[in-house]
Amino acid sequence: MKLIAFVGYPLSGKSTASKIAKELGIPVVVMGDVIRDELRKRGLEVSDENAGRIANELREKEGMDAIAKRCIPLIREAGKNSGVVVVDGIRGIAEVERFKKEFGDDFILIGIESSAEKRLERAKERGREDDVSTLEELKTRDKREESWGLKEALEASDLTIENESDVESFKEKVEAVLKEFLKGIEIEITTKIYPTEDEQKVISAIKNFFPDAIIEIKSDDGGALKAKAKDLTQFRDLLRKQRILDTARQEMLRNVSGNEITIFLNKQTATISRINFSDEDAILSPITVTFKVYGVDVQRFIDYLAPQTRAGKPVKEIDDLFE
Repeated sequence: MKLIAFVGYPLSGKSTASKIAKELGIPVVVMGDVIRDELRKRGLEVSDENAGRIANELREKEGMDAIAKRCIPLIREAGKNSGVVVVDGIRGIAEVERFKKEFGDDFILIGIESSAEKRLERAKERGREDDVSTLEELKTRDKREESWGLKEALEASDLTIENESDVESFKEKVEAVLKEFLKGIEIEITTKIYPTEDEQKVISAIKNFFPDAIIEIKSDDGGALKAKAKDLTQFRDLLRKQRILDTARQEMLRNVSGNEITIFLNKQTATISRINFSDEDAILSPITVTFKVYGVDVQRFIDYLAPQTRAGKPVKEIDDLFE
């Protein structure tokens, strides 16, 4: 699992960067939420003053990497269903070192730089209950976070993104950086195994399309089957052998959502390695396949898997999806 972290002074744009990551389908763990949860548990008002006091208290009692340590189980949990997780809100070098120790070379630190004036402007626009309202308050907050090693953490960044312009410009920069680290395809497969069905036949049906699928069946959840795969080779070859590229292309184009494409396959014909598309509400639950696309345009992915055809043959084949 790859962990990408954003670090920067308060209101530099870390939350915006995390939102962009979510739009790309990446789960996000917000370190500040750990503090806000602690405030609520103690029945304290969610304010900048209380957040700072509790954050200091936790660091004094549990070490300067206290918040990072509390986030690691959350990160691991989020990473169960994703090859990449973003963590938002590193405040100091001790947290950087903790994540490096935990995740090694899979940890990537991205610094975000923004002026105090621009950051104060964002605070006023955002209007969150624990935000600062004056430049003096912002400078006080900056110094507090510098006491945690924020400057050193920024200096340890693998790369830096400047955020002095409009939101769209910043979004383009963040997306470009994230996509460089997110080249890959994840395949999620789900279906339901009914009492009248042979469990092994359903497993074989999925393996016929995705041989590398790692399958989990929860009998206590009504026979729910979940699987993950990464290899597209077999499925891609079958589309060509069965001469159903046009149909497959239409189905994928019809079911695009963000960076995901979902298709529904007939479970019965899958047992003989034949791809037949199905309705989501088919009588016997279809095999639901969701392709999660990272680091490449969804349209290019569709062109790679099921290109346009002329006289039944692909007009142009894409040999390397990420070229």
